[in-house]
Amino acid sequence: MAVQSGVYRGATAAERATERRSRLLEAGLTVWADPAIRTTMTAVCAEAGLSERYFYESFSGLDALLEAVLNRIAAEIEEISRAAADAAGNDPEVRMRASISAFVRLLVEDPRKGRVAIVESVAVPELRRRRTELLRHLAHESAIDVRSWIGGSGRSRIADETSGLLFIGGMAELVTAWLDGAIEATPEEIVEAACRALRGLYR
Repeated sequence: MAVQSGVYRGATAAERATERRSRLLEAGLTVWADPAIRTTMTAVCAEAGLSERYFYESFSGLDALLEAVLNRIAAEIEEISRAAADAAGNDPEVRMRASISAFVRLLVEDPRKGRVAIVESVAVPELRRRRTELLRHLAHESAIDVRSWIGGSGRSRIADETSGLLFIGGMAELVTAWLDGAIEATPEEIVEAACRALRGLYR
């Protein structure tokens, strides 16, 4: 079939490149989350059904792909948690529970994302700094959100930021144990534990 003006089967070259990048990101998530598969560029390309030539079209190397996967998960967590809180109304308790529930629901619906973001990323030396940056960013955003929900509490900004770090760090450890099967709990029990912790930290 002839390609005219860069359009092939109804898609432009840019659209096809974007679609290939999306396939590689999804494949990277799948491979990275599976402890039975060694995470390599070859494995990711095989999962995506693409050649290494197309890999380098989007990423400079494997670390760049894994960082993009990690960034995408973090952005999704932040987006769905905030959207759930915004849709829950004005009651601080309801907003808190909705935000945490949305995060836990994401882990239940796609366990790959929790395993990659919280568990597997620790094992990649090149990504540990980025993981720390993302956790601290989520902690900061958590502090901002809770301050906006509960209003003036008389607490200092530093106190709120410290509470945010304690909450996000604790959640990371809780989710790690949960995903590893070290603790047996329902999603509802995880949400309840997280809500208790967050309330306690900001009182």
